[in-house]
Amino acid sequence: MPAVCSRPVGAHTPTSGGLAKATLPYADATGAQVVQVYVSNSRGWALPAGDPAQDMLFREGCAERGISAFIHASLLVNLGSPTPATVERSAQTLAHALRRGVAIGSRAVVFHAGSSVEEEHAEAAMRQVRRELLPLLDWAAEAGGPMLLVEPSAGGGRSLASRVEQLGPYLDAVDRHPMLGVCFDTCHAWAAGHDLAAEGGMTATLDTLVATVGADRLRLVHANDSKDLCGSTRDRHENIGKGTIGEPAFAELMAHPATAGVPIVVETPSEKQQGHAADIETLTRLGASSPR
Repeated sequence: MPAVCSRPVGAHTPTSGGLAKATLPYADATGAQVVQVYVSNSRGWALPAGDPAQDMLFREGCAERGISAFIHASLLVNLGSPTPATVERSAQTLAHALRRGVAIGSRAVVFHAGSSVEEEHAEAAMRQVRRELLPLLDWAAEAGGPMLLVEPSAGGGRSLASRVEQLGPYLDAVDRHPMLGVCFDTCHAWAAGHDLAAEGGMTATLDTLVATVGADRLRLVHANDSKDLCGSTRDRHENIGKGTIGEPAFAELMAHPATAGVPIVVETPSEKQQGHAADIETLTRLGASSPR
């Protein structure tokens, strides 16, 4: 009898060849209950319009399977940049992702917290976050979603939010707008110095997250093991249980009350789908005996 987990588990999926054509078979093959996709180049500024036929097939396919969909915005997005062109393009990219989210039925758009790059730009960077994010959040509220989810970085480079307690000032910058949620990435938290591998370390980090942002802000988890040591500020993902974080920490993740009902996405190495399928199976097993 298959394991039953109250936390739906899935993967970041490819879209090459067509959103529905690529993503839905991948979800079927890996057993994903959640999918995360890019709707633009992950390392570019081009903003493609999308294919209405593929969008419809994707929405229908996800509905038929009971799959939740999320969008990850381009990794270039940095609302805190001291370069005006980067800030402008970042806002345009998030606006595009929100519109595409409406078209494909995405629950939320994930974006990285960003960096001030230069120490003397730190205060101005947070003012930029407020100026650029508030209109996007208001638009999302009027449209009925999707939400925006800020993802703390792995640290380094004058990050605006890497440790979970730094999410407090980030949320305060936009008056804790109800359309701004949080995506918690285990590899990022580990790289930023949260010792998730220590006994109770994952639990303590999630406790701090809830104390900082509230019980209802966590809307997505990126479950990734790490190739590097705690505090390395290096974001190199490894398969669950095969990295320096280790499986016991992910058991704590799947048992914590804050993750109950929260979708979990793996962004781990995947060779011909096998890595993602194995990681989904592992997390589902760990979550099967967790509190509902």
